[in-house]
Amino acid sequence: MTDPAPERLPDIPFDTIVEQMVAGIYVIQDDRFVYCNATWAGIAGYTAEEATGMSLAQIVPPDFLEVVRSRIRTRLEGRPPSMHFITRGLHRDGRVRFVEVHGSRIMYRGRPAVMGVGVDVTDRVRHEEERQRSREQLQALAAYTANKLEEQRLALSRDVHDVLGGMLTSIKMDATRIKRRADNAEVQALTQDLIALTQQTIDTVKQISEALRPSALDHLDLSVALANELQAFTRRSGVPHSLDADAPALRLAPKHATAVYRIFQEGLTNISRHSNAQHVDVRLRVDGERLQLVLHDDGCGFDADAPEGSALGLLSMRERAREIGGELHIRSAPGAGTRLALSVPLHQESGAA
Repeated sequence: MTDPAPERLPDIPFDTIVEQMVAGIYVIQDDRFVYCNATWAGIAGYTAEEATGMSLAQIVPPDFLEVVRSRIRTRLEGRPPSMHFITRGLHRDGRVRFVEVHGSRIMYRGRPAVMGVGVDVTDRVRHEEERQRSREQLQALAAYTANKLEEQRLALSRDVHDVLGGMLTSIKMDATRIKRRADNAEVQALTQDLIALTQQTIDTVKQISEALRPSALDHLDLSVALANELQAFTRRSGVPHSLDADAPALRLAPKHATAVYRIFQEGLTNISRHSNAQHVDVRLRVDGERLQLVLHDDGCGFDADAPEGSALGLLSMRERAREIGGELHIRSAPGAGTRLALSVPLHQESGAA
């Protein structure tokens, strides 16, 4: 028994295939469309009969016409003979349409021409533009919120330290005078307790002021502020640390220093809350014109590609880095700890407010 002969497909006319394609097909020669199928003509709101013979100037926006002609000349000269890009077209109702095309040099009726395949991507481009605008607005909002929060922290820190701290000091001095003048043992004991309580309150006020705005950022340098924060982290969490700081005195611009400090502080907070780390390593270096800060823990890690990897804390850290022209890279995996690497220019760059 022999196998049956393969069934032959009926001959399909090439014109039928072209006219039924969901992609537009065109041929441009001498600055005119010498051929286009119905899909291509429909992108611009015409029939194939209407569009065939139309000039580029009728279908391309005036401000983009020379760009299109330049690309056509490039392909006709073979530099390169084929190109893939998104261009702009003009609908007959006046609206601009975005079209993704792939055009190549061909010979048409004995002369060079450009044949292309195009797809209307207007909706996709509009959505991408809207998403980009939303991203920029979100970045601006995050930067504004961070700056306002920092201003409020600074103002509150000064009020707490200077005003409240000053008042408590006056109370302590008055209590001390009362104690010296009191000849009653009970009054002396009461004033002694009052002095001790006032001193505890003064110490608490200093701690609150430091938590709001570390004085080292304003009066010393960034490396001291980071070292102090790291020591406080170990006291609170019990997680030991090592600090390798081979950097000279770092007197960055106040905004840069604050951003680096807040990113570092947020990184330590994440370690304390989520990592179950046994040890934390910190390395601080100046490499050329950039400050390099690495914070590494040996904790449980996380999937950096998971949706929760974009939590608000991480987004805030990235935005702070971006705003000062820096780069923040976070590398982590379940069971492999987390490595946070921050690179920041030492000098403020134009555009990095």
